[in-house]
Amino acid sequence: MKYFFWAFIFFTTAHLSGKVIKIADGDTFTILLPNNKKERIRLYGIDAPENSQPFSKNAKQFLSNLIFEKKVRLEIKDTDRYKRIVAIVYVNDTININESLLNAGLAWHYKEFDKNPKWDTLEQNARKKKIGLWSDKKAIAPWQWRKKH
Repeated sequence: MKYFFWAFIFFTTAHLSGKVIKIADGDTFTILLPNNKKERIRLYGIDAPENSQPFSKNAKQFLSNLIFEKKVRLEIKDTDRYKRIVAIVYVNDTININESLLNAGLAWHYKEFDKNPKWDTLEQNARKKKIGLWSDKKAIAPWQWRKKH
């Protein structure tokens, strides 16, 4: 019986909904849950420029325009070392925010944590079109930026 219980949890995806009350940067924000609890959310599978990096303000503003003060639905994937919920995020139940940032050229596909070929294609298309951060020939991935700073 225990085996079945754990198998059930392993193969189900948890969902949460809440209103976005704060945007920290291009891939992190805070929601207010229906029980008035606040949760920090990190977008799964992508990495936007750090606050001190070029295009960080663009990514933060883009994310804000999409979700600030709106209800979002989270498809929870994990919890990170900072105890943030890591999730794929939807607004209006149809717009995938993670994909929107990739499509706009405002985030890297974080292939170390996600192997989705569609997301890789979205990044590659933005690179080819030289949109967003891909207009900068010297764009540095946030994980490399963090190591240096």
